[in-house]
Amino acid sequence: MFKILKNAWGIPELRKKMLYTLLLLVVFRFGSVIPVPWLDSSVLSEWVKTGGNTIFNIMDMFSGGAFSQATIFAMSISPYINSSIIIQLLTVAIPALERLSKEGEEGRKKISKITRYLSVALAFIQATGLYIGLKSANAVMQPGVFTFFVITLSFTAGTAFLMWLGEEITEKGIGNGISMLIFAGIVSRIPSMAVSVWKTFTGGDSKNYLAIILILAFAILVIAFVVLFNEGERRIPVQYAKRVVGRKMYGGQSTHIPIKVTMAGVIPIIFAMSLLAFPSTIVSLVSPNATSGFAGWILRFFRQDNVWYALIYFILIVAFTYFYTAITFNPIEVANNMKKNGGFIPGIRPGKPTSDFIAKVLSRITLVGAFFLGIIAILPIILALIDSKLSSISIGGTSLLIVVGVALETVKQLESQMLMRHYKGFLE
Repeated sequence: MFKILKNAWGIPELRKKMLYTLLLLVVFRFGSVIPVPWLDSSVLSEWVKTGGNTIFNIMDMFSGGAFSQATIFAMSISPYINSSIIIQLLTVAIPALERLSKEGEEGRKKISKITRYLSVALAFIQATGLYIGLKSANAVMQPGVFTFFVITLSFTAGTAFLMWLGEEITEKGIGNGISMLIFAGIVSRIPSMAVSVWKTFTGGDSKNYLAIILILAFAILVIAFVVLFNEGERRIPVQYAKRVVGRKMYGGQSTHIPIKVTMAGVIPIIFAMSLLAFPSTIVSLVSPNATSGFAGWILRFFRQDNVWYALIYFILIVAFTYFYTAITFNPIEVANNMKKNGGFIPGIRPGKPTSDFIAKVLSRITLVGAFFLGIIAILPIILALIDSKLSSISIGGTSLLIVVGVALETVKQLESQMLMRHYKGFLE
């Protein structure tokens, strides 16, 4: 990876793209400390610290701490992520969107425009809900109509500006703009997490340096495990029949259908995390100091140090992995496309037998991927249950998957751009 980065830096055009990307990421981090007017940031910081397992912790994680500081990027890019997921799900359900998705580049541009408009609308709705919650918590100074529009439009404009930054990185930078912004937000928390771990194990009379060494070794093993599964795939061999057109012969080549182990990515974890955070969020807004009754039971049950929470979390991740994979990958469509182009899987008849075979392979691979995602997601919870000191490790399974996935994808982008420039032997 470091060799590819070094070689890419040696190409003037790629060096400009890398510097441009770094410049925009610096702008993103500067924007993460610009406060929104008439807001008491201590209230949001308290929500994150004492909120337990709420949606506020998720927003703070994706924004790199901008939410707890009540800055213009407090909502981060989460409305855009929600909008993208909604449009992706609606593409399967609405024929008009499905037709657009099959119209090539023009269709994708129209879907991107719809996604952007929906993102702004969701951002304004989310900002309005956030304003109402902040007002009820007495965090809004001089509440009124003008204050409402200033705060909500600041949050909405921050999200819209992040969308523009992401698109600029994708078009003029090294690519994966939105992912790079999330990556930068998560990575920015690593120094504070490292300081927290250091103080936890070396503060006071006990200086447990061995524990820190073991934590580092364990972190390296987990990252290697994530890389292995993230790159893992099952390749189904495909053979194309030979066709003679005039004096030329077409086809006859062998290829494969790659089915990734983690085809669903981090989406199932985000779904499960948001669903489990919803009850705690509602209770923390309505009755934050509840210790008894139904509200108190909700806050206790949906805490991340609860064994039952970890079990439900794991089951939901497995279920959402199957659900999302079924929506995004259609074995019948793949089998029909192969049949139209004269392709077949050796030993399997074209048509329904092919789609059944692909579905069977997909189901087995998805099971492995679902268990992998579930284990990675609940690993921080298990560590915290074993030793409460380990709860200071704030980077969870979702963050780890995003960081590793974006890093690998960025390296692939640089590698492909270098190969396009025909630098012979560059990657040897």
